[in-house]
Amino acid sequence: MKIAEIGESVRQLVLAPNRDRFLYELLAAYGQPKASITRLESKDKGSYNLSKVEGVVLWKKKVLYASTALDDVESYAEALIESQAVEKHSPRFVVVTNFERFYVLDTKTDETLDILFVELPKHFDFLLPWANMEKATVTLDNPADVKAAEKMAKLFDLIKADNPSSDPASVHSLNVFLSRLLFCYFAEDTGIFKRKLFTNKIESQTSRDGSDVSSYLDLLFDVLNTEDKASWPSYLHEFEYVNGGLFADKHPTPRFTAKSRQILIECGAELDWSEINPDIFGSMIQAVVDVKKRGKMGMHYTNVQNIMKVIKPLFLDALYADFEKSRGSTKKLLELQKRITEMKFFDPACGSGNFLIIAYKEIRRLEMEIFNQISLHERQADFGITGVQLSQFYGIELDDFAHEIAILALWLAEHQMNVAFTNRFGGYKPTLPLKPSGNIFHGNALEIDWTQICARHPKEEVFLMGNPPYYGAKKQTKEQKADIARVFQQTKTYRNLDYISCWFMLGARYVSGTDARAGFVTTNSIVQGEQVGLLWPSVFELAVVIPFAHEAFKWENNAKNKAGVTCVVVGLSSDDVKERWLYSQDQKTLCKNISPYLTDASNAIIFKRSTPLSNIAEMVYGNMPLDGGFLKLEPEQLSELLQEFPQAKKFIRPLIGGNELLYDEKRWCIWIEDDQLAEAELIPPIKKRIQQVRDFRINGGEVAQTLVNRSHQFRYRQMATRGILVVPCTSSERREYLQVGFVGAENVSMNSAQVIYDPEPFSLGLVSSRMHMLWTKAACGALDSRIRYSNLLSYNNFPFPSIGLEKRREITALSLQILDERERNAEMTLAEMYDPKRMPPGLKKAHGNLDVAIESVYRREPFKNDSERLAHLFHLFEQMKAKNNA
Repeated sequence: MKIAEIGESVRQLVLAPNRDRFLYELLAAYGQPKASITRLESKDKGSYNLSKVEGVVLWKKKVLYASTALDDVESYAEALIESQAVEKHSPRFVVVTNFERFYVLDTKTDETLDILFVELPKHFDFLLPWANMEKATVTLDNPADVKAAEKMAKLFDLIKADNPSSDPASVHSLNVFLSRLLFCYFAEDTGIFKRKLFTNKIESQTSRDGSDVSSYLDLLFDVLNTEDKASWPSYLHEFEYVNGGLFADKHPTPRFTAKSRQILIECGAELDWSEINPDIFGSMIQAVVDVKKRGKMGMHYTNVQNIMKVIKPLFLDALYADFEKSRGSTKKLLELQKRITEMKFFDPACGSGNFLIIAYKEIRRLEMEIFNQISLHERQADFGITGVQLSQFYGIELDDFAHEIAILALWLAEHQMNVAFTNRFGGYKPTLPLKPSGNIFHGNALEIDWTQICARHPKEEVFLMGNPPYYGAKKQTKEQKADIARVFQQTKTYRNLDYISCWFMLGARYVSGTDARAGFVTTNSIVQGEQVGLLWPSVFELAVVIPFAHEAFKWENNAKNKAGVTCVVVGLSSDDVKERWLYSQDQKTLCKNISPYLTDASNAIIFKRSTPLSNIAEMVYGNMPLDGGFLKLEPEQLSELLQEFPQAKKFIRPLIGGNELLYDEKRWCIWIEDDQLAEAELIPPIKKRIQQVRDFRINGGEVAQTLVNRSHQFRYRQMATRGILVVPCTSSERREYLQVGFVGAENVSMNSAQVIYDPEPFSLGLVSSRMHMLWTKAACGALDSRIRYSNLLSYNNFPFPSIGLEKRREITALSLQILDERERNAEMTLAEMYDPKRMPPGLKKAHGNLDVAIESVYRREPFKNDSERLAHLFHLFEQMKAKNNA
């Protein structure tokens, strides 16, 4: 289908939506086969719909969809993801709408779309992967970058269409060709070649039909690799000798047509490549590399702002501090200049070289500042040329195209800085011929000994940096799992580690016992939850510490599809480091120690605990049915049962779990005591369901088989006598408080929540406090943007001081005020009440009052920020844990 046709179909669909068939018509608009949509809509055996929930559609690899009457479609989507087999069936999109708002999560890119329903035609391109169109508009800050990425992607598509071979040799040849092309465009706009020399030659000396472009470029590339041009055609003598290895090897040039030739010319004629930012090369890779391959590799591209969050605390801030101290002494300035020419910079997951490019440019700028300061002391100083060399920069990259681009990008960065140096000091270092730069290696960084790539001596200043691939344990390929097993072969707990943990482990081994330092961008998963206990003890065993870290920030990049994950920056160094700095968006704090949770605290780690550390009530998981769903009843099923068999009412109890509490969803269950079984089986529908449970458990595995003889009951059975405090297992990271609530004792708790049976109101205040939410985020971590609450990790480890009766009464009274405020807004669901954008002012104030009371338990003076709160909690946790183990 053409993209315009899809857009118009979506527009017509939104004008008059059929709510019952909206999804099916939407899929048809994107060209999904009618036969497949019919099978998806069918309720017969063999339907494509894998969802067991009425009104929810789950199509493998395609979509998880639901319409709802709720206002908070995002929270409903989060709950939907938890309740359905998303990881197993991998739907590309999760779509939830109430036909006023339209919410979509792209599970592949982690991008979200949250818009008014009527705005869908403006954003129809978000769902284009349904039409096998992965490419979207590139969103970059620099207009020159936008145009360049779009043009190159268009050219790449045309070349691929005309040269469809996909064998490794052909792919490598195409990668080399594109890097050569980028060099030529850059060279003709930055003074390496004559102005627009390459573009003008292609336009004037090749046929319009493109038939001879390939042979022309073959000849040109040979000329660019030849110092003596006497034997070559005179019309190519204007091109200088390039060398450096860029044009050394013979690779077949792809065939061109009239259309691809025209785009080739437009890329040079319409763009000024001197305006392109260094990180454009990474962005281009995402615009042209095969999407499936890119997704499996987990490649990410970091913009300059986020790169600076790494390199400033890693080395740049300290160098500029030394520069300020040396301003008055020529000798010290020269010593500093010599020092930076001896440093090494190493990115063991370098992608297209963004970190290395920015590091190179920043070091060159510092060198120029040093020379400038010397010139103020020594008027006749002659600096000649730079002492900083590309040979100081090292990288490893798995992807062939990215590897080629990284080599090229460093050459181009060198030229840019040589021009800047010449403009400032008058010296000249010719760019051509290029010098071989053999420090960017193609291979798997987790199979290579890093010291063989970038050797380091104990007192040598080497700086590791980068943005390695992420990937949680459930999203790793077999090859990636093998990488983790190889790196962590000496430990027993590696199986659930994130893939990026490998770089931290190898980085720790690299810097241990030396003056080398490392700093990596990473998702915040490795500084939260179970990952902390799996990774960091192995790191600390190497006498390695965290010398600096940057607290969580939303990570975006200049790639085609901007990532929106939450990231941190974490440094590594030997434990003799003098200062340790914790950075946030607007400040930095000197710390005694930076813990693996990125707090100013010890390295104490939270592990699962079976009983509470503090003197608080016991919390347990809700009841697990293990029933195949046959003991649970939806509203329609309950109505049908009671209409025909009113006597069944005595065997029915309301269910309470995460969704039921948050969204006021209604579900019931069959609840039969042993002495009621005979009476219950007199009701045919109940007897049938009991038999269905028995059949399910017979075929359900070892645990289920032990429950066959009581197939009229849940696996776990626990009831309250007065009431239940319910804590949903899943909560949104963007909410300020956990959404917890009281329900009556008649409810049967579900394992989608954790509960306190027969609680005091005090417990609600404790669990729904800001302090507990902060602790939970650290202890439990987050899955995407969702917190997975755990009583074993969070609640049972929560450090809460012993308090007197008066303070307990105060917290209880404030907890009851929260319940009163909820009653005043009873028309809202709990999820709606705690949406930061919709939280009622009275409820917000009540929580604020509770927070003040809770925090006063910890210390008299107010906390300045959440970092201070969390650091205090960890200090208390360590003290209580030590006392408990004494």
